[in-house]
Amino acid sequence: MDRVEQYRGYIKQLLTEYASYKSLNKTIERQFVCDTENDHYQIVNMGWDGHRRIYGCTIHIDIKNGKIWIQHNMTEIDLAQELVSLGVPKEDIVLGFHSPFMRQFTDYAVS
Repeated sequence: MDRVEQYRGYIKQLLTEYASYKSLNKTIERQFVCDTENDHYQIVNMGWDGHRRIYGCTIHIDIKNGKIWIQHNMTEIDLAQELVSLGVPKEDIVLGFHSPFMRQFTDYAVS
């Protein structure tokens, strides 16, 4: 199996598990959005809290140039560490939510 295909499987595994966690608010739906053709993966929450509309992306991961880019993570889950635990080398993970300057100070890839 090629490396990118393996990374797709890891991302799907992690986000499918996360999407299965039910919200404390029963009116909020959590969806796993998976675009394997363009390698975009998201968790989106939507619904209503009383009269207030809830809609937002809590996790966004891309695969670009053979690396996993964690673009957005509004959870307590350390997605990078979860990926490392599955066998992804740190040099193949980019913390895209950090500025390019700040990435040099992490244990992960710069880009």
